[in-house]
Amino acid sequence: MTTPQLENETPQPPSAEDTSTKDEQEKQMKRVMAGVIAGVIILLALLGLAIYFLLQPATPTDKIRDIFIIVVALESLVIGVALIVLIVQMASLINLLQNEVRPILKATNDTVNNLRGTAEFLGENVVEPVIKLNGYLAGLYRMLELMGIKKK
Repeated sequence: MTTPQLENETPQPPSAEDTSTKDEQEKQMKRVMAGVIAGVIILLALLGLAIYFLLQPATPTDKIRDIFIIVVALESLVIGVALIVLIVQMASLINLLQNEVRPILKATNDTVNNLRGTAEFLGENVVEPVIKLNGYLAGLYRMLELMGIKKK
């Protein structure tokens, strides 16, 4: 468990190495995204070109069938990759829940139980005697009023 940070401590600014590493990661992520987008555009262009040539009247039916089988196979590959990414993300989420959220919930539950105990202690040892004392003083005050010693 980590130690809590004191309120008067200020966080240290990121070092030059951390900043350069972050910049490199951002540049690499932009390159990967550009590559993916270019790949999708090329794939769509090829698909459009294939559809154009398949719609020509002289194209035999068996070629059309073969092309669609290939397209369905590629689609299955894409779905398989998406499922793998989904499984990895689910594993990451489960890891996050088990290793980070559960300890936070446990600490919160301990804090609530501690506050509940403190409230019960204060109720029994501070509030209850004060209420009893007020009751006794009110009874004494009323008795003095009835005896005529104290006027309203």
